[in-house]
Amino acid sequence: MSDHIPVVAVVGRPNVGKSTFFNRVIGRRVAIVDDQPGVTRDRNFAHADWAGRAFRIVDTGGVVEGSDEGMDVAIRDQAMIAVEQADVIVFLVDGKAGVHPLDERLAEVLRKASKPVMLVVNKVDNLPHDQSHLEFWSLGIGEPVPVSALSGKGSGDLLDLLLNELPDAADLEPAEDTIRVAVVGKPNVGKSSFVNRLVGEDRTVVSEIAGTTRDPIDSEFRYHGRSLVFVDTAGLRRATRVKDSIEYYSALRTDRVIFASHVCVLLVDASEDDLHAQDIRIAEKAWEAGRALILIANKWDLVEKDTMTAPGWEKRVRERYPFLQWVPIIFTSALTGQRVRKCLDTILAVNDERSRRIDTHEVNEVLETLVRRQPPPHHRGRAVKIKYGTQVSVRPPVFALFANFPKAIPDHYIRYIHNGFRNAWSFMGTPIRLRIRSGKDGD
Repeated sequence: MSDHIPVVAVVGRPNVGKSTFFNRVIGRRVAIVDDQPGVTRDRNFAHADWAGRAFRIVDTGGVVEGSDEGMDVAIRDQAMIAVEQADVIVFLVDGKAGVHPLDERLAEVLRKASKPVMLVVNKVDNLPHDQSHLEFWSLGIGEPVPVSALSGKGSGDLLDLLLNELPDAADLEPAEDTIRVAVVGKPNVGKSSFVNRLVGEDRTVVSEIAGTTRDPIDSEFRYHGRSLVFVDTAGLRRATRVKDSIEYYSALRTDRVIFASHVCVLLVDASEDDLHAQDIRIAEKAWEAGRALILIANKWDLVEKDTMTAPGWEKRVRERYPFLQWVPIIFTSALTGQRVRKCLDTILAVNDERSRRIDTHEVNEVLETLVRRQPPPHHRGRAVKIKYGTQVSVRPPVFALFANFPKAIPDHYIRYIHNGFRNAWSFMGTPIRLRIRSGKDGD
């Protein structure tokens, strides 16, 4: 799958069925659905897949053009932000209610969008006999596509059309020698100062007020013959703390930046004794997405220390959060520049580890040693045999192991093999995946 996944935004006036449509596309109930207009205020976004093509879909609040009510203004603003961030816009209207003045006003805005807009007429339940969707030609958006999000009628045809509008994966990929680096972390940990120190100029706004950076800002420069693009993101907050539309879409953009990156640099406040739950959530998001990860303990200049302070801090973190034992930790001060340049060499190193490929004969030599030292437990009185293994992909590295009873291999034994592979090849800074598959025979 491409590191870059297109985004589809669903917009429309209140109560046209956007949340129902959102739930239909992703195949599960996530968005709250209610007949009361305006129930959807905080936005939902989720991963979706159709015919093997992945994309992100964003469920926005109902747009009420011309209203000065605070919530209506906020919903309109967040919908417009979604439009700006999307690759394709789904403009949803109500086939039962017919063309509404709010539809016409929103259509005027969407006609100016420099990206594909699909006009989808919802609540057309009697397909193919119901032709009520044809009146929406008057909006001047293009051909109306009828669906019933509630029953699912027409949704498959719609998704086929949607795939035709998504940008080609090749168009979304950066140049081959470009490394995209997402600089992530909680608000006010020094992300903008860190990027400014690396780049050598104030390209991003730096403020002591938490959350100053709203939009991701790209800073590109060359280092050791490689092109690095640093994306300074808005600070990720817990969902319960995201109270306004701008912060919500800052979180959405940060989520998208993580998935579009090759390396994630997570800044934490080293002056605090422990990582926050939000730090761990961000680290897990990057790790589960298969991105290389570096932990930057920033504000090290504020810490009273002796020769064991850094090793002690690192030991506590790795013991409390075991997956971080494979993540490089660098103690820096963006303010003074201490060890900031070391991060560049580490970024190149973990990116290379993420793309590293191990020869099959070497995989099987290590695997054979591990299995001989500790065989897998028996299954119903029969020996479980792991016959061979091979690396099947990179970015991140994925290994396939073939066994006669793959489902009988317990998690603790898979962790044993995983740790054995780590000890053999390290793969520092990048997650690795093990896939247990069935062998050709059952003996």
